[in-house]
Amino acid sequence: MADIVFPHSATLFAAICACVFVVVGVLGNLITILALLKCPKMRGHATTAFVLSLSISDLLFCSFSLPLTAVRFFHEAWTMGDTLCVIFPVIFYGNVAVSLLSMVGITLNRYILIAWNSLYAQIYQRKYIILQLLFVWGVSFLLLLPAILGIYGTLGLDESTFSCTILKKNGKSIKKLLFLVGFMLPCLVIVVSYTCIYLTVRRQRRKLECHSSHPKQSKESSRKSREDNRLTVMMLTIFVCFILCFLPLMLANVVDEQTKSNPWFHIFSSVMAWASSVINPFIYAASNRSYRVAYHKVFAWLKFWGEPLSPMPSRSYVPSKNSKDASAALRSTPLFNAVHTKDLDRV
Repeated sequence: MADIVFPHSATLFAAICACVFVVVGVLGNLITILALLKCPKMRGHATTAFVLSLSISDLLFCSFSLPLTAVRFFHEAWTMGDTLCVIFPVIFYGNVAVSLLSMVGITLNRYILIAWNSLYAQIYQRKYIILQLLFVWGVSFLLLLPAILGIYGTLGLDESTFSCTILKKNGKSIKKLLFLVGFMLPCLVIVVSYTCIYLTVRRQRRKLECHSSHPKQSKESSRKSREDNRLTVMMLTIFVCFILCFLPLMLANVVDEQTKSNPWFHIFSSVMAWASSVINPFIYAASNRSYRVAYHKVFAWLKFWGEPLSPMPSRSYVPSKNSKDASAALRSTPLFNAVHTKDLDRV
């Protein structure tokens, strides 16, 4: 049996963090899912489908992977059998891929909305959204198929770190390839897309300033643009936080593969990666009023406290009853049917 490389204080720290993240992550992501499903205004946005995908992935990680992680760090050994030892890395690495590809879907959604607004309603019909989500989840887990079948690496227990992960088989493992290609390529797509979004917004703003022949119409269009831009900034914040959380783990697994050299760095990088599945609900609540209203409705529905916040749109977007602008319809497409049974569900 291999010597354990982590000091007891490090494993205890990791176990406590995992337990805290289980409670906060399960509650936060579950409330986010309920809020998005119960709010007709949020359900109407195509972006919400990808946010739900991200939240479900995080909920799965917090309710399955993290409890098992807490147990193995408390015991400083894997005590849950060989079957779970194979399932654990599939869920862990699959969830990372789902999170990244969901963010790719969000980013492309934002880019098409801003740069190709006339095509938005055609691309983000319900059937195409479902196909995109199936692609996100299917590809994420199919990437692990070579390791599952034992063709390129294998799934098993690393006794020195009591971690069920992707191991080398015949000197080969898909682990580094997954980190470099499965992580770096989606990140590159997201960075390029947000760069294009920034350039497009700046160009449109200059054009709007130069051709403002109808002040009222121009002002209303500017407000709508600001609303969309705020949602885009929120999604960019989520991506940046995801990168900051996972970058130490990428370095630990690719650069410093020999865990014995710096065990505390590996523990810290793992804890940071776990945090990525917990922080998103806080970002939603802190940066977007529509999400805050949706959360408050859920709390009121659960009788945690009184009446929900007024469902007034944010100051950046005040729609006009007489507006003939079709961009509001193009900005969103229904993925779920709205149910108007109670005043609480009306936005």
